[in-house]
Amino acid sequence: MCGVVGIVSSQPVSQEIYDALLVLQHRGQDSAGIVTSSEDRCYMRKDNGLVSEVFRQQHIDTLRGNIGLGHNRYPTAGSASSLESQPMYVNSPHGICMAHNGNLTNTKELRRFYFRNVMRHINTTSDSEILLNVFANELALTGAKTVDPSHIFAAVRGVNAVCRGAYAAVALIVRGGIVGFRDPRGIRPLVVGCRRSATNDYMIASESAALEVLGYDIVRDVRPGEAIYIDENGHLHSEICASKTRLTPCIFEHVYLARPDSVIDDISVYKARLRMGDKLAEQVLNRFSRHEHDIDVVIPIPETSRTAAIPVAHRLDVKLREGFVKNRYIGRTFIMPGQSMRRKSVRQKLNAVRLEFENKNVLLIEDSVVRGTTLHEIVQQAREAGANKVYVAVAAPPVRHPNVFGIDMPTNKEFIANDRTEEQIARIINADMLVYQTLEDLIDSAREGNPNVDGFECSIFDGHYDCVDVDEDYLLELSDHRNDDSKTRRDIDSVEESSLFELQGS
Repeated sequence: MCGVVGIVSSQPVSQEIYDALLVLQHRGQDSAGIVTSSEDRCYMRKDNGLVSEVFRQQHIDTLRGNIGLGHNRYPTAGSASSLESQPMYVNSPHGICMAHNGNLTNTKELRRFYFRNVMRHINTTSDSEILLNVFANELALTGAKTVDPSHIFAAVRGVNAVCRGAYAAVALIVRGGIVGFRDPRGIRPLVVGCRRSATNDYMIASESAALEVLGYDIVRDVRPGEAIYIDENGHLHSEICASKTRLTPCIFEHVYLARPDSVIDDISVYKARLRMGDKLAEQVLNRFSRHEHDIDVVIPIPETSRTAAIPVAHRLDVKLREGFVKNRYIGRTFIMPGQSMRRKSVRQKLNAVRLEFENKNVLLIEDSVVRGTTLHEIVQQAREAGANKVYVAVAAPPVRHPNVFGIDMPTNKEFIANDRTEEQIARIINADMLVYQTLEDLIDSAREGNPNVDGFECSIFDGHYDCVDVDEDYLLELSDHRNDDSKTRRDIDSVEESSLFELQGS
């Protein structure tokens, strides 16, 4: 999961790209980068850290040009080294930069082929650099000395023919414009908008919220397998560049990843989460005889579960209260290496408001559960704050399978729901009752917003990847790559690698 943005404007774009990255900060907190283009030059700034840490005003001022890209990184492939931050650049043909959200599943095959047969050097372990080189090679094969839409669409057709997995990418072509394209299943989101006050100013971004905050009207989502080309004069061209397409977006965007004020594939994330809460409330009531529950208060676990908690409290006819205060400066706990670090981070991240728990039966609402470390600590905090009973309801089904399309979830052995029933999980997290959403209800909650969606990518819940690359060997290799020990080793290597790069460059 990453955030991408590209802008073609009649005025300098660096400040707008920075502002858009702030809106998309939730999609990646490991690194940030911006590249702009003016005449024959590219200007780039990228580094590890939050957007506000990577950029100062002097950096924004030096990023010249009316065309540019931005990226927030949340690494799923490769290392956490600043050398793998994006956008990435190749000088031929024309000069191309790319920002990518997703994950290629045939990375090894592509790396081997393009190194041996096409003689393109891949300098990092990032699949994003591979995607960039595939696109660059396909564009070079057109033989075009100047770029026009037909060359762009031919290049994207070539990408779709050889790349598998999930990708929503935005590319900048020097003296050309901005290209946005989405994989033939539309797994990761991408939307295009036009500025209300200037018809030739366009923006492509991961989420519609970024467009709206910056004063752009939503034109539409980029379709599966489609390429959107906005030339440097602000003219939009589009074409479906895949022989077979179907819209099966990632349902976890609606559960957790996306902002509630975003609309993805014509589905309001906010309304989808409200519907999740409605259906979850029914699941909770079914656990009590004649629906006569003893719940005193509904408390959401910040942040994403708040929307689903509203209809739960309404259906149960009890108060909805904020029982936890969140420290917004602690990162996501489920991607942190090591259980002890996760537990410590939960205590730093959330603190219970005792008045909302004392002598009450509380129902905690969570958006999803991965390892269960966070939830166990939260239930313990509720008990320490004086709760009589602690019930837990989860707006998503049990997570039992790793994600291969751009979310760095752990291996299935680390999932708390792996080979366990709800009752067993409830005992582990020390809850008096645990209720999960059903997959059918979750899909219905999202599909109601757009009945024309062909389906949803739900592999973390049902294990159906619908991808030829994902077999037992692939998942075993993924497990070796994502376990805590491997992550710790890569973090150490990344620090050493970055230090060596700085030493050689000084």
